[in-house]
Amino acid sequence: MAVTEAENPLLGEITCGTLLQKLQEIWDEVGESDEERDKLLLQIEEECLNVYKHKVELAAKSRAELLQTLSDANVELSNLTTALGDKSYIGIPDKTSGTIKEQLSAIAPALEQLWQQKEERVREFSNVQSQIQKICEEIAGGLSNGPHVVDESDLSLKRLDDYKSKLQELQKEKSDRLNKVLEFVSTVHDLCSVLGLDFVSTVTEVHPSLDEANGVHAKSISNETLSRLATTVLTLKEDKKQRLEKLQELATQLTELWNLMDTPDEERELFDHVTCHISASVHEVTVSGALALDLIEQAEVEVDRLDKLKASRMKEIAFKKQTELEEIYARAHVEIKPEVVRERIMSLIDAGNTEPAELLAEMDSQIAKAKEEAFSRKEILDRVEKWMSACEEESWLEDYNRDQNRYSASRGAHLNLKRAEKARILVSKITAMVDTLVTKTRAWEEDNSMSFEYDGVPLLAMLDEYTMLRQEREEEKRRLKEQKKQQEQPHTEQDSAFGSKPSPARPVSAKKPVGTRANGGGGGANETPRRLSMNSNGCKSKRESLNKLTSPSKLVAISKEEAAASSPPVSCPDPVPASSP
Repeated sequence: MAVTEAENPLLGEITCGTLLQKLQEIWDEVGESDEERDKLLLQIEEECLNVYKHKVELAAKSRAELLQTLSDANVELSNLTTALGDKSYIGIPDKTSGTIKEQLSAIAPALEQLWQQKEERVREFSNVQSQIQKICEEIAGGLSNGPHVVDESDLSLKRLDDYKSKLQELQKEKSDRLNKVLEFVSTVHDLCSVLGLDFVSTVTEVHPSLDEANGVHAKSISNETLSRLATTVLTLKEDKKQRLEKLQELATQLTELWNLMDTPDEERELFDHVTCHISASVHEVTVSGALALDLIEQAEVEVDRLDKLKASRMKEIAFKKQTELEEIYARAHVEIKPEVVRERIMSLIDAGNTEPAELLAEMDSQIAKAKEEAFSRKEILDRVEKWMSACEEESWLEDYNRDQNRYSASRGAHLNLKRAEKARILVSKITAMVDTLVTKTRAWEEDNSMSFEYDGVPLLAMLDEYTMLRQEREEEKRRLKEQKKQQEQPHTEQDSAFGSKPSPARPVSAKKPVGTRANGGGGGANETPRRLSMNSNGCKSKRESLNKLTSPSKLVAISKEEAAASSPPVSCPDPVPASSP
């Protein structure tokens, strides 16, 4: 009954004292000895001490764990603030006093917030770095460097801004590269259009993503793609340049052949798409298919056809070129022997010993030389024409001065009077014209090491002849003037003796001095030295020679007659004649 009460906790408060009292009562009933009781009490004390010791150890261990947790929390807090680069974070507690649990409770919210901030910062770094890696891979041509790893030891805003700046630079570079790629692709498209090439196959050979079916941002921007695009553009431009040169060469040949064979305009219009680019630059040719290979081949076939046709019409073409050469020499007043040359050309073509192309090339060379010679003679020939025109005006002026009715009120008399005034001014310049012609001609002969001939007659000889004849005419005028004075002197004395004067109504006839000059000069042919303007038989009188002075062209005609009478004809062995030296 006592044991039951002692075991029942509801009967009273159980303490160490009540338990020990209960133990004493039990020992008393049992009759335990004091020695045994001391032994049991000592055992109880040891067991209690062990319990206390265990509890203390557990408490110490718990405190150590809390201290380690607090230390770890402080280290984590320090690491987070260092990684985030914000050491002056507002939520971090400044005090380090209080119990361990109080300190842990103070640090926990700051840690939680820093952890959240770290996770958010890591996501930002991961996003920026992934974009940087993607653009770098695009620039590198799709070469992957593996998954990127965020370095969590430095998550500062400064480092994040550096990554963002790098990302902006890469995005700008990507945009620039994309624009460059699109520019290259557009250039390739235009070149392929002009050259008649397949654009899609051309760009996909560079990179499959360059097809127009792919989006703009899906196109490759790698260094290799840009390099291959640049190479492709250069190749296409060089191909365009070569094709244009070939087409222009064919167009030039077509034009020359058409002009040689007088091809009608209807036939020429069939190749307007070829000849329209004959003088165009590379950048000016933008029409689609303008330089396609089939078009060039078509032009080549036409040139071959015309070449064969030209060979069958060789004589006609050669004579046409010879006619052109003769016209150049005729305009330049260079004398040649066309009949001999034409016979020579005919014999060369009939014999077949000369290639038609070589013969035409030689004739083209002679035509070019003739044009150069005609150009070098142009200035002198223009002065010769002015000189001859002045001489013709001088001849007209002499006829006008001999006209007794020149001052009459007839119709057109005022026009002749104005012409006479201009003719006198022009005649006064003839001497200077001749002197300038002599100077220019001598300079030309020194530069070209050959004599300057006008229709086969040396021009200097013509000018010397003209100068001497002009001097003789002046002397003849002075002689006739003195003779006239001597003839009028007896009449004046006779009239004075009879007290009369000559009537003003009867002027001396202008024809009388002319008749006197003719009679007086009738025997002067043998006294005048032989010149270019006189025949070899000496039958021309000095008066006729002086009359030729008014027309220098007659000097040329008579000189040519003298040359024909004094020298045999000369044949020309060359197929294309050169001017006589």
